[in-house]
Amino acid sequence: MIFSHGKLLLTSEYVVLDGALALALPTKWGQEFFVSESFDGKSLVHWIAHHQGKPWLNAIIDCSSGTILTTNIPESAEFILKVLMKVKELSAFQLNGNSSYSITTNLQFPANFGLGSSSTLMNNLSQWAAIDAFELNETCLGGSGYDIAVAQEQSAILYQNQPERIIQKIDFDPSFKIDLIFIHLNQKQNSREGINLYRSKEKSPELINAFSTITQRVLEAENLEDFSELMTLHEKKLSNFLEIETVKEKYFENCPTFVKSLGAWGGDFVMTSKFSGFEDYFRGKGFPTIFSYKDLIY
Repeated sequence: MIFSHGKLLLTSEYVVLDGALALALPTKWGQEFFVSESFDGKSLVHWIAHHQGKPWLNAIIDCSSGTILTTNIPESAEFILKVLMKVKELSAFQLNGNSSYSITTNLQFPANFGLGSSSTLMNNLSQWAAIDAFELNETCLGGSGYDIAVAQEQSAILYQNQPERIIQKIDFDPSFKIDLIFIHLNQKQNSREGINLYRSKEKSPELINAFSTITQRVLEAENLEDFSELMTLHEKKLSNFLEIETVKEKYFENCPTFVKSLGAWGGDFVMTSKFSGFEDYFRGKGFPTIFSYKDLIY
């Protein structure tokens, strides 16, 4: 079995695309990947995908002709076909012979959680085929690549992709992590929409440097108060640049603590800190899916 951890991006969402230093964490949940080979001369892939152990996608793909023979979800099978053809192009041996394969995947977290259903798949496939996961991901999905780095390093990382890719494993273990919680917003945000909005705006070196500085200061934060101030500053700076309201302004205006978006704004997870009655507060707002730091972060 091959396994890749999911991810959460704590700092520099969007601006990581243009070289800002980012802090990202692995989640306990990830994606499992199982392969068996048959020397049958047919060059087929039987792809069976599970979500939390339950069957989801079933497809048979002919890798010699690049066609889908059967499937229950055509759109998803088309994406798998695209990825497999790229794997075939990049790999020296996988999918280039006469063998057929049965590939079974299991996504351990709900697909709408935004924890890296695609990036964990890219990394698993790349490990199996002995190819560059960053190249596969860039070709098939795009993005900064930080999620691939988290999957590969299985650790908290500092990540920067410009002027060259820098990945630094770190021991992110703040003394106040027991006070941090993660809340799911009950929807999957389309990352590409947010990225398109971000790309439409002119960036300056000063903007990128500002977020890199915040990331460095987050690592130096010795208490929850300092960390909270940095999270609030991060939200304000990005809100002003994107010209959209923060998640706190949108959903939690009277929340007594910071609320920080993680990843694409408008969906997926947010991070905040505990306060008296926090569970009743967030459930009362319609957001009952709450995780502690130790429950979610690897």
